[in-house]
Amino acid sequence: MMIESLKYLPRPLESNGALQRHFTDLAPALTARQAAIESARCLYCYDAPCTRICPTEIDVASFIRNIHDKNVNGAAVGILKQNILGGSCARVCPTEILCEDACVRNHDAEGQPVRIGALQRYAVDHMQFAGHPFSRAPSTGKTVAVVGAGPAGLSCAHRLAMLGHDVVVFEAREKAGGLNEYGIAKYKLTDDFARKEVEFLLGVGGIEIRCGQTLGGNLALRDLHARYDAVFLGLGLGASRRLGLAGEDAPGLLAAVDYIAALRQCDDLAALPLPARAIVVGAGNTAIDMAVQLKRLGAAEVTLVYRRGFEAMTATLHEQDIAKANQVRLLTWAQPQDVILNSAGLVAGMRFEKTALEGGRLVGTGATFEVAADAIFKAIGQSLDGASLGDALAATLPREGDKIAVDARFRTIVPGVYAGGDCVAPGQDLTVQAVQHGKLAALAIHHDIQSTVEAA
Repeated sequence: MMIESLKYLPRPLESNGALQRHFTDLAPALTARQAAIESARCLYCYDAPCTRICPTEIDVASFIRNIHDKNVNGAAVGILKQNILGGSCARVCPTEILCEDACVRNHDAEGQPVRIGALQRYAVDHMQFAGHPFSRAPSTGKTVAVVGAGPAGLSCAHRLAMLGHDVVVFEAREKAGGLNEYGIAKYKLTDDFARKEVEFLLGVGGIEIRCGQTLGGNLALRDLHARYDAVFLGLGLGASRRLGLAGEDAPGLLAAVDYIAALRQCDDLAALPLPARAIVVGAGNTAIDMAVQLKRLGAAEVTLVYRRGFEAMTATLHEQDIAKANQVRLLTWAQPQDVILNSAGLVAGMRFEKTALEGGRLVGTGATFEVAADAIFKAIGQSLDGASLGDALAATLPREGDKIAVDARFRTIVPGVYAGGDCVAPGQDLTVQAVQHGKLAALAIHHDIQSTVEAA
């Protein structure tokens, strides 16, 4: 386990049972009464702005009207036919900058948007079907390989299965789900929800998941390309970016995503190594998730440090408020300069240089300060794992920056190979965006396979 480098740290003071209570739902689910009242607030706008801004094109007004009319199954189908991971997206999607920000109620005298995310969760959580709500088209006799069982890969696999294709999903880890299983704060996706959602998705049939299969390891793109009718790459971003500082590999300095994954997979939270004082370097939702979870485990002092100002943080204001509510100290205009180690070579803190904007450029001011810490967690972004594109065919895929270049229909330059989610250039690192990429790529794969069949 990657958190081996922290094993010298003490353990939380509270029992596992007490700690688990700190990781219950961040936003409690709506009751039937609350859902009825909230759905009645929707104006069912013609050309609804909430629908137009939804990355997966969910007909928001329609599903809310179904809830209002007590047709929960109808609401759920409306959501899931556009976004098969609608249950997790209802919990983790930044609705405050998407549908709820666009809601006309947000801009009237009331100034309170309809709680679209909570209503979407209500619909998916309370649906009751005798069988799976979606059925497969007649078999096409074609089989597609999907690499990566994260939101993009799962969405692609589900849509392909619905269209009549057989799908084999190759996943590097021991469980399917991607970031929903391993990378989201525990208080956002509770009660093993990620696993239950995968099981529901697989209920459509025609999808096989093979775990422990790593592209660039025991799997080569050229072999998949030869054996399957098409290949979809939903690789995600598996490598943590480096700070580029001496001491970066010292015990006590770790990628935030590795600790979050360990926390999410841990049955006994009281067994996790926990620093009394911690530094989190970063400005996105992962940085906030990391800092807040350390506080909830009982860390006395957690400092989140970012090199620019609050307004430049990629974490939404809602996420920043969560950090403040959990007593996370937020330091801006400071960039890491040195990792401070003690006599035993363990992390003891970090030296930062104060920054400023000069002519629109970020510069160091020369002034420095130190923050003491028993552990440092970097959340400065992820990049594509170079090893995954190591074989000869994968190496021919052009990149934009460190991401795979695709066209508007998620085709790579190699015929029959498609890609989507965080690993491609248009990616926005949103679960909901990855779901849409997978769905659209599946439609392109289906179109291209059918065109080839007809041409033959």
